Amino acid sequence: MKSYIFEHPMEVRDYECDIQGIVNNAVYQNYFEHTRHQFLLSKGISFSELHQREIDAVAVKVEVSFKHSLLPSDRFLSKLSLKKEGVRYVFYQALFSVNGQVLYASAKTDIVIVVKGKLGFAPELDAIVDDANAL
Repeated sequence: MKSYIFEHPMEVRDYECDIQGIVNNAVYQNYFEHTRHQFLLSKGISFSELHQREIDAVAVKVEVSFKHSLLPSDRFLSKLSLKKEGVRYVFYQALFSVNGQVLYASAKTDIVIVVKGKLGFAPELDAIVDDANAL
């Protein structure tokens, strides 16, 4: 999916790099998750408030493709788009250089909603998906 509906600027912190001097592969998932949370907040949805209401968004599948290594102090843009497939909310995300010339990594994350311990829906998220698909 090439049409992104949200972007969040970020910067690599030194401690996120491994002995090779590049961002450790596991850190990329932190970048993607932080962007999803920032996206929800931009739509007035707090991840922690959902949890207090016993509504939890749970990642059930994550696919990451690494293209170029991020280095200490690199500034980049984390972008996402969203669609719904059955009970899954699917986030398509990518990390780009600020000028958009370099793709560092891309990811597809499938999320399901668990309400009071059972598979369910979150009307707030459905409204976001509807808005995203209207663009």
